[in-house]
Amino acid sequence: MEPAAVEALIESGLEDAEATVRRARGEHDDDHLAATVVSPAFEDTPLVQQHQLVYDALGEHMTTDIHALELSTFTPAEYADRTE
Repeated sequence: MEPAAVEALIESGLEDAEATVRRARGEHDDDHLAATVVSPAFEDTPLVQQHQLVYDALGEHMTTDIHALELSTFTPAEYADRTE
């Protein structure tokens, strides 16, 4: 699955999300992806539940089109602190 398609699924399925998805093992590996997702939906939500929200946004693609997904999830404030 193309990274841009995964980004679109996450952003359409998760409140005010901004997703950046890349191939985790290089340009020729379509099965292993890495995503950074920033959303206010993660406020006061444990990490495991944050990841579940992303998996829910991806739906059946997590079992059919995506072999592995490395996730980094942040609230907007956490992401701003990280990038300063």
